[in-house]
Amino acid sequence: MSNSTASRAFANLNGNYELKGSAGRQQKAVMVDGVTLNGPLSDNRDGERFLEDAFQIIMNEAVKKGTDVTEKVCDWKEPGKLREIMDLELRETGENHERLLQRCHDVAKYSVKTSHPRFFNQLFAGLDHHSLAGRFLTEALNSSQYTYEVAPVFVLMEEVVLSTLRSLIGWDSGDGIFCPGGSISNLYAMNLARYRAFPEVKQRGLWAVPRLAVFTSKECHYSVGKSASVLGVGLQNVHPVKVDERGVMIPEDLDEQIEKAKSQGSVPFLVSATSGTTILGAFDPLDKIADVCEKHKLWFHVDAAWGGSALLSKKHKHLLKGIDRADSVAWNPHKMLMAGLQSSAFLMKDSSGLLKQCHSANATYLFQQDKFYDMSYDTGDKSIQCGRKVDCLKLWLMWKATGTLGLEQRVDRAFAYTRYLVEEMKKRGGFQLVVEPQFVNLCFWYVPPSLRGEEGSEGYQEKLSKVAPTIKERMVKKGSMMVGYQPHQDKVNFFRLVVISPQITRADLDFFLDEIESLGRDL
Repeated sequence: MSNSTASRAFANLNGNYELKGSAGRQQKAVMVDGVTLNGPLSDNRDGERFLEDAFQIIMNEAVKKGTDVTEKVCDWKEPGKLREIMDLELRETGENHERLLQRCHDVAKYSVKTSHPRFFNQLFAGLDHHSLAGRFLTEALNSSQYTYEVAPVFVLMEEVVLSTLRSLIGWDSGDGIFCPGGSISNLYAMNLARYRAFPEVKQRGLWAVPRLAVFTSKECHYSVGKSASVLGVGLQNVHPVKVDERGVMIPEDLDEQIEKAKSQGSVPFLVSATSGTTILGAFDPLDKIADVCEKHKLWFHVDAAWGGSALLSKKHKHLLKGIDRADSVAWNPHKMLMAGLQSSAFLMKDSSGLLKQCHSANATYLFQQDKFYDMSYDTGDKSIQCGRKVDCLKLWLMWKATGTLGLEQRVDRAFAYTRYLVEEMKKRGGFQLVVEPQFVNLCFWYVPPSLRGEEGSEGYQEKLSKVAPTIKERMVKKGSMMVGYQPHQDKVNFFRLVVISPQITRADLDFFLDEIESLGRDL
């Protein structure tokens, strides 16, 4: 019914309600338990006006200023002060239009601008405007991706996107699903590996399985351990495999660890390799690991959440040589490809329906067996979730806009950024690489003038460990840029710089080096 003919309830001075229709007829409104049922509870026109005004704030404060190099990366406030500014408490009555718009403005103002050209803090950064449009549209449509009847476009779209990602791995067929983050993708791999080895675990639980063993490198993502904990495998049964000085798994040690676990009565069932470790950006030798997995008949999973996007580059896809031999792969396009949080694909070589068999619950209110269309398009039972957010649209729309060649350029440019910074650091005093980068993770210490030449002296490591935290505090409070730091294994705090945003220019890279020197020269 159009707005011109839609009925609207209104109150007269006596508190009684009437309904006017297009013909001018009047009738009393229906009341149930004191609640009027005629007419909408809210006015769409007011809501639309608010959205239009709020969208202008989003465009100005989050999009335009958020990518403007002359603006601050963050406007830092201590928690107590920020809580006071934001007035976060929820109350019984609502606020007016202008106050709500101010709320939107303040949220944008005091949030970190992750699209800023000088935000280097995480494994995601930058802004793809087409992907952002996809995220807006996803939120506006507010669908759940479990059945074709409620998400027909997105079911078909997800199928195409997942198939394209699988083809880049080197698989002609397979299965998969978008997950809420790479950590859940890794959990899926462990759950499926266990189910394939012991399908009775779905009904009988842990009573149905022996003591299991998982193998992964010391540099793996912590989600592998978390998955083992959640699934009841146990942290003590996650066997850390040795790595070399670059953080790359040593296949010979993997083989030895598997044999040792067997001799101790454990049953190995999964090897999780990493393509692009979180800190050092290391790539495990997939072909050699695949050989070990085939020898012992183990599920071979590759956590390529970070490094998977190198598959798009003709120059750099060799880093993942052998990934086609994996049973499953985790890949996060929201990282290097900038599809926007979150876009995390779990991909499988298997096409027998193992994913659905492992996770299905056959809920009759969703997956009725007598539907009028092909039920194979109801993909929701592949997931451990019920409601599932649409995560394919932002990637699909971005891919449509840039093409595969455009995405390849982004990957190649990120590698070029990193190589430029390495060469510039070697020209300057005070910058010391932790390791020559294999990927786009650039790990380094900044050694201030007061510590140069003091390497090996008593107290040097302790003093050096305080440099990165101090510089980080200064840059954040100044708002000039953001970059992460961490200790790692036996190494004291060092910076991890990740440069992937397409908004970055050479001037931003030079600024980064100059700013590190400026903020740290007096330490």
